[in-house]
Amino acid sequence: MAIISEMEEARPSTLPFTASFEPSNPLGFLEKVFDFIGKESNFLKKATAEKEIVAAVTAAKQRLKEAEKKRKEEPMEVEKPKKESLKPIEPMEVDSLKPKEEKEESGPIVPNKGNGLDFEKYSWTQNLQEVTVTIPVPLGTKSRSVTCEIKKNRLKVGIKGQDPIIDGEFFHPVKPDDCFWNIEDQKVISVLLTKQDQMEWWKYCVKGEPEIDTQKAEPESSKMSDLDPETRASIEKMLFDQRQKQMGLPTSGEIEQEEIMKKFMGQHPEMNFSNAKFN
Repeated sequence: MAIISEMEEARPSTLPFTASFEPSNPLGFLEKVFDFIGKESNFLKKATAEKEIVAAVTAAKQRLKEAEKKRKEEPMEVEKPKKESLKPIEPMEVDSLKPKEEKEESGPIVPNKGNGLDFEKYSWTQNLQEVTVTIPVPLGTKSRSVTCEIKKNRLKVGIKGQDPIIDGEFFHPVKPDDCFWNIEDQKVISVLLTKQDQMEWWKYCVKGEPEIDTQKAEPESSKMSDLDPETRASIEKMLFDQRQKQMGLPTSGEIEQEEIMKKFMGQHPEMNFSNAKFN
């Protein structure tokens, strides 16, 4: 009968090995491996131990070389382009190539034959003394159905019970007492406005309208002869000055100043005018 205390405890078949590997000191890790092997086996006592260890190291180096060679020989995978990058270039919109001037009107516009403008709901014309506004209305419209308010700086015209057709401020004041309106053939409202300043063209009738090029406005030749000599002379002078400015030439006032200076210089030859500047 065996005594339990004298029996050798059974040794485990696999012994654990614990050691930390530091890449900066690989030999230290190998020393721990050899110490473990020496304590747990008779491998290091064998005469061929060194040769076997060298052979294992040589075989490991050879496997490393073969792995590096294989990695170099393998073709590099080229990243395939994404589908988005293969989309065809979309053509440029034709509108974006058009000059801006074709899309938007800029600056004053040429007036109609009556020196005003035509709109969808009304039109207006002018001469230097008056402005005439013409508003088409449904056939059969009576004067009592029309509402028209003419103030010094504002005009409001429309059909009763409806939104005003025109409601805005004038370009310049008018003389309300000299203004009137009527309905022609029960289909057109005509508003006659007498300007306060009868020496200037209006750029628009009511505020918000596009401006016309007043330099292209032309007075009615038939009415020029009806004017008194003083007014007619003033209008002709104004038109002359407008044409001179368009051509970059001196106005009547500038020409008059030059003639006065020339006359003065002729009367005083002893004076030096070489450095004089005339506007």
